[in-house]
Amino acid sequence: MRIGKLVLTGAALTLASQLSVGTAFAGAPKMSEADFNQGTKLYFERCAGCHGVLRKGATGKPLTTDITLERGTEALNAMITYGTEGGMPGWELELNAKDIEILARYLQHEPPQPPEKGMAEIRKTWKLVIPPNKRPTKPMNNYNLENIFSVTLRDAGQVALIDGDTKKIISVVNTGYAVHISRLSASGRYIYVVGRDGKVVMIDLWMEKPDEVAELHPCMEARSVETSKFKGWEDKYGIVGCYWPPQYIITDGQTLEPLRIEGTRGTDINNEYHPEPRVAAIIASHEKPEFIVNIKEAGKILAVDYSDIDNLKVTSINAALFLHDGGWDRTHRYFMSAANKSNIISVVDSKTSKLLKNIKVGEIPHPGRGANFTHAKYGPVWATSHLGDDSIAIIGTDPVKHKQHAWKVVDNLTGLGGGSLFIKTHPKSKNLWVDAPLNPDAETYGSVAVFDINNLKAGFKTINVVKDAGLTGGRAVQPEYNAAGDEVWISIWNGETETSAIVVYDDKTRKVKNIIKDKRLVTPTGKFNVKNTQNDIY
Repeated sequence: MRIGKLVLTGAALTLASQLSVGTAFAGAPKMSEADFNQGTKLYFERCAGCHGVLRKGATGKPLTTDITLERGTEALNAMITYGTEGGMPGWELELNAKDIEILARYLQHEPPQPPEKGMAEIRKTWKLVIPPNKRPTKPMNNYNLENIFSVTLRDAGQVALIDGDTKKIISVVNTGYAVHISRLSASGRYIYVVGRDGKVVMIDLWMEKPDEVAELHPCMEARSVETSKFKGWEDKYGIVGCYWPPQYIITDGQTLEPLRIEGTRGTDINNEYHPEPRVAAIIASHEKPEFIVNIKEAGKILAVDYSDIDNLKVTSINAALFLHDGGWDRTHRYFMSAANKSNIISVVDSKTSKLLKNIKVGEIPHPGRGANFTHAKYGPVWATSHLGDDSIAIIGTDPVKHKQHAWKVVDNLTGLGGGSLFIKTHPKSKNLWVDAPLNPDAETYGSVAVFDINNLKAGFKTINVVKDAGLTGGRAVQPEYNAAGDEVWISIWNGETETSAIVVYDDKTRKVKNIIKDKRLVTPTGKFNVKNTQNDIY
C-alpha cells in the first residue's frame, strides 16, 4: 500500500548501514556503495512487504536475479514506473526518475543477507518507560475508554488516540514506521502498536493523558502483535511476529520484556525448505492458553502454548501457502485465515488445534479480520473481500445447526471492484461495509460499498466518502465501528502533504454524522476501536 511520499525511516537507514554492498557478478550493472545503500532502503520501504526481504516472492512475484537480469534495467525501470497487469501499482508519482533507475539496477544484484536479531541485541532495544508499580492504579481520566480509537498515522510513524464520543484527538503517540496494527490487552487497559519497522510501543489508557509506558524493537520488519486472552492468563504475555528475521518473540505482557525467541525457518507444507517464512497474523485463543500464529511462506499455522514458556509446546498445523490475515468466527472458536496467493481460506478449530478445511475463494482474499453476520438462509457466516477481483465470499460457519452449509462458500456477492482491503459489520448492525482503496479507478477507490444484510440480492449502495469529506482526492479505507455499533468510521487516506480526514457515518441512515479534520491527521489508515478490538468483535 502506498500514497504520497514516504519519509526515509530510521529502520531503513539502519538496514542500509548494516548491509554491505552486494557482490557484483557477470551481467549485473555497476553500482556505487551509495547507490546500493539507496537501493536497499528503497526496496525495504516499498517492495519487501510483498516480494520478501530475500525477493523470493509472496503476495508479489519473485524478484530473484535469474528473473531480473533477464529483464534488464530498461524493462525493470518501466515495470517500477508504470506497474504491472498483475496488480502492482506504478511508482512514478512517489519515486523520482533517479530512484527508480537505482532500484532497477539494484534488483539485478543478489540481495544482501540482512542481519539477525538475537536476545542480547533485542534486549538492548527494550525500554521500560514507566514500570508497572509507577503506573496508575485506576483510570486517571474521564474518557469513555471503550470508545477510544487508535488511528494509524502511517507516514508520520504515529497513532492518534481519538475520543469516539467527542471526535477529538486525545493525544498523538510516536510509534514505529508505517504502523500496521493496534491490539488491545484482554483487560482493555493497554494498546500494543507494531510498525512495519518492527518496533512495538505499549500505551497505557489509564494515564491522565494516555501515553507510552514501554517499547521494544525485536524485528527489522514486522506485521503482528497480540496479547494473551485465555481466562486466568489475561495480559500476562505478549507476542510479536517478525517478517525479518523470521521469528516470533514472547514478551512480558506488562512490560514488553523479551522472554523467548522462536525461529520459523524450516520446511513448508510441501516439505521444501524455505529460508524466509515470515510471521503474518497472530490471534489469541479463547479456548486454550495459546497464540495462533500464521507462518506465511511455510503455509503452517502454529498453536503456541504459553502456559509454560520454558518448556514450550507448539502444534504445527499444515494449512495453505501464503497465509496472511484473518479472524475468528462469531463463536471465537474457529480461525478463518486467508492464504492470499493460494486463493484459499483455511479454517482451524482452535479447540482441537486441527485444520478443518481449505476453502477456495476469489483472487487474493484480504479480509482484515473478516465480517461475521447471520444470513437469512445459511445462518452464521463469515465474509471476505478480495484484492484481485470484485467478489465477496460468504462462508458458512455453523457446524451444529447449519451443518450442511458449514465451511462452504454459500454465496458470492459482487462489490465495487478489486483492490479491497477490509470488510466490516457489527452484531448490532444490518449493514456490510466494503472498501476498495487499491482499485486503480479514482471514483472506486474513493468510495465504499454498503450492503443490506437482510437483502443481499439487492446489491450494494455506493457511498463516495471522498466527496462526503469535501475533498478532491484520497482513498477510502477501513470501515470501523464504534463501541455501540451505531457509527462507522472511514479514513480518507491522502498524501502526507495533503488534507486527510475521517468520515463518521450513522450506520442506520448511512448519512454523514461527523467529519474529523485535523492537521495532525497525517495519512490516517487503520482504526482500532478499543471495545471491538479487545473483544474480537467484527
